[in-house]
Order: sequence, then C-alpha cells, then structure tokens
Amino acid sequence: MTARIIDISREPEQALAEASARLAEGLPVAIPTETVYGLAADATNPAAITRIYETKGRPRFNPLICHMADLAMAERYALFDPLSRRLAESFWPGPLTLVLPLKVGCGIHALATAGLDSVGVRVPKGFAGELIRRFDRPLAAPSANTSGRISPTSAEHVAEDLGDKLALILDGGQADVGVESTIVKVEGERIRLLRPGGIAAEDIERVAERAIERQASPAPTIEAPGMLASHYAPNASVRLNATAVRPGEVLIRFGGLPVSGADVASAVFDLSASGDLAEAASNLFDMLHAADAVGAGRIAIAAIPDQGLGEAINDRLIRAAAPRDH
Repeated sequence: MTARIIDISREPEQALAEASARLAEGLPVAIPTETVYGLAADATNPAAITRIYETKGRPRFNPLICHMADLAMAERYALFDPLSRRLAESFWPGPLTLVLPLKVGCGIHALATAGLDSVGVRVPKGFAGELIRRFDRPLAAPSANTSGRISPTSAEHVAEDLGDKLALILDGGQADVGVESTIVKVEGERIRLLRPGGIAAEDIERVAERAIERQASPAPTIEAPGMLASHYAPNASVRLNATAVRPGEVLIRFGGLPVSGADVASAVFDLSASGDLAEAASNLFDMLHAADAVGAGRIAIAAIPDQGLGEAINDRLIRAAAPRDH
C-alpha cells in the first residue's frame, strides 16, 4: 500500500470527504496540525486505535491525546474544573493539551487512554479542527511517525517514514509551531507541567495566575504522551551542549553563535540565526531530519536557552539524546 497524498490547499473539500470516509472505516489518516503531523483515528473505535499503535509500533501503555473540534465538544467527553476551563478558553484552538477526568460512559475507548480514568484533550487550529467537526467524533492523533523517532513537520516526513503503511496523507505544508503541544494537569489549586511544548509555561502561568510545577524526570508514571525517557530520536546519536565539533559530526547551532571546529563538521544547521526561540521550535524537527539525512553517526547540538519555548526544545533534545535500543 502506498499512501495517497492530497494537498488540502488545492482540494480542501476532497480532503475532508476522503479523510472522513477513511476514518469511518476505522483507518488512521495522517493530518496536518499547527504543532506536528498527527496519525489520526476515531478515538471511540478500538480497532482504529489498535491500528495507530500497530502503525507506529507504539507501546500501548503510552496514552494518546484526543483532539476535539471545540470546547463544547470537549465537554461531552471530559470534566472541566474552573481553572482548566479558563485555560481552554484562553489557549484553544492551539497547542495546549489539558489532562482531565473522563466522563463516565463518554465513548472514548480505554485503548486511547491506556486504561487511565483521565484523558488528554486538545483543540487544534485550522484544517484538523474542520475535519473533527465534519467527523463529529474525537480523533486520537499522536505524531505520524515510527514511535520514538523524530516527529514529522511535513507531509514528506510522513511519507518517507509511514507512506507504505497508510492509505491517506493530507498535505498542509510545513507545521507552524513545529513541536508538540504543552501538556498540563490541574489538581485542585496546583498545575503540573507534564510536557513542555508549543505554548510557553510562562504564558500559562500568566493566565492561571499561579506557578506551574515541573514534573520529575524521569517521570514516575506515564500520565500523558511524550513522557518516555527516549523519544524524538534520529538514527544518529545526539550530543548536547556542544562547545566544539568533532570531525565528521553534523552541527546544529542556535543564534548564529560560532562553535569551535565548525569547519570540520559534515554539515552545519542553525535553528534560528537571529536567536528567535519560536523560529527555533518551528525548525527543530525539520533540522533533525535534515541532519540525519547527511548520514553522519553523530549530531552535535549547541546549547539552547532554557526559557520560554526553549524549555520545550531542550525537553525534546534531552529525550532525543537519551540511551536507546537500536
């Protein structure tokens, strides 16, 4: 099977119709979102969810985010406390996932939540939200890549990785945000950050009017996606906070800052020559894909500031560099 690719800018109605039909058949469809490309399937259909896990090779103890068309739809499936609702009203549609208690009998299958009594809920921007509204059921949609590897930010990334396992890929161009959603969980008066992502923790704190508590690493339990120690990994090994380049390494730097030995690198990429963290986040996975394609055995990555979206970038890089089985 080779995936059919539809450009949503040229054939939006055809894309909606074909995607809705494949989803109704219980098949996963690769869809663009503002964060990364997602592998979407009906979150109420156990056979469809099983196909997500099988296609990605994803462990089934790792829960899936369920994407909704809007807040009203999300309230059909999850219970909102006042603070979670305030965050939803402030940041949806957008790259924020809220972990909320499931409504009893709501229809989201336990395979999507890895058997937990909570569910990660997000309302994506743009075409993905239109598709969910048309389908009128939540879509479980982890990143559309082989589990543990670099997340896709273009239809080309999806096709190269999973194109022979899918029936349909919807092409929405390059993802705007470029890293996955920020995941938080409200517990009484507390907010815990389960995964940094496309919305800076500081922005959430301003709306919530309280500090966010960071999650211990490694996480004692898996409550949400992106909490595994090894994740987002290229084929090459990754060396962080590099101050000098070893011969043959690919260099990824930030802010145009010089790195000793760059002249012996196999290739040099800059996440943002101007030092813009939003641009760096948008470029992160694309540049990891490009660096991996050079074929070097190691990627050296210079230090990235840890404030704002830099927290999400560094989270992804730490997991990309973690020891893993090959």
